[in-house]
Amino acid sequence: MFSTPFVLLFTLLLSIPLLFLYGPHILSLKPSSDITQRDELADIKLFRRAALSSFHRSAGASTSLHLGAANPKLKIAFMFLINSDLAFAPLWEKFFETHDGLFNIYIHCDPAVEVRKPGGVFQNRFIDSKPTRRGSPTLISAARRLLATAILDDSTNFYFALLSQSCVPLHSFNYVYSTLFSSPSFFSFPFKKPMRSSYIEILSDEPTLPDRYVARGDHVMLPEVRYDQFKIGSQFFVLNRKHALSVIKDRKLWRKFKLPCLNVDSCYPEEHYFPTLLAMEDKEGCSGYTLTRVNWTASTGGHPHTYYPDEVSADLIHKLRASNFSSEYLFARKFAPESLMPLMEIVDSIILKD
Repeated sequence: MFSTPFVLLFTLLLSIPLLFLYGPHILSLKPSSDITQRDELADIKLFRRAALSSFHRSAGASTSLHLGAANPKLKIAFMFLINSDLAFAPLWEKFFETHDGLFNIYIHCDPAVEVRKPGGVFQNRFIDSKPTRRGSPTLISAARRLLATAILDDSTNFYFALLSQSCVPLHSFNYVYSTLFSSPSFFSFPFKKPMRSSYIEILSDEPTLPDRYVARGDHVMLPEVRYDQFKIGSQFFVLNRKHALSVIKDRKLWRKFKLPCLNVDSCYPEEHYFPTLLAMEDKEGCSGYTLTRVNWTASTGGHPHTYYPDEVSADLIHKLRASNFSSEYLFARKFAPESLMPLMEIVDSIILKD
């Protein structure tokens, strides 16, 4: 018979290699410390309400809704995800001026940050918000919260544009609206082909893709997301209503992307979740590129180049608009708050003049 101390020692020695082998995977299955169970349950309730609301509205629609002049009431939901003052509110006010009935605004602001709430078209547009942190799944949650709120708020919201406090428009509202709704095709509820694209960056050949895929552990993303299904893209997008609903209905991929990262230097959940989900759901229905211009050529600390007052000019706006894709860029980031003044000096003569 083996003595009890011998058995305990043998078990301990045997468990050490097993701990090294399976420890990272076990740890990665813990719920994210950034998202409380209370917040998670509140979000699930919100998403279900939005999905059910949209289903009932779609089922009750009996007539086709034609795009263009015949139906000017379809709207763009502008969703601002912020953690500081909305410094460019005066510029956006000019952008939205005289276009009531064609847009809605929704603002998600980290409740831990005190901001000056602008008036005008931004009055009472702050939604129920939860804490956010860079490089964490909280930014996914915030974007999904904005989508669900916009879906619930107005059944005529058809496009959903995610922006930050450092984003500025590069064209007039008329140009943005006509770019998104200019196709001669039409659609009806519930969604039938032909359907308008969502504008979201979907990349599969980036050199950092392998490290990003295993950021939570070597095999953690399996079986839901294979390596060939994993994508990278910009955090900022313009989704159509069909794809916005796909995002808030998702449970399967969210269970993976909300897991904490072991390699935080390669983990940017908000840049992975949306392009991966929509590429798996409906890649053909997505443009594969974003409408928000970002300059990564002079990035620092994981942040893109920031434009300061001495860089703002008509020439800069024209350069930022230029795109290699079928649509020009409609928005741009990242602008420093102090660049508001020179932007306002050219807002009528350049930015809003198409």
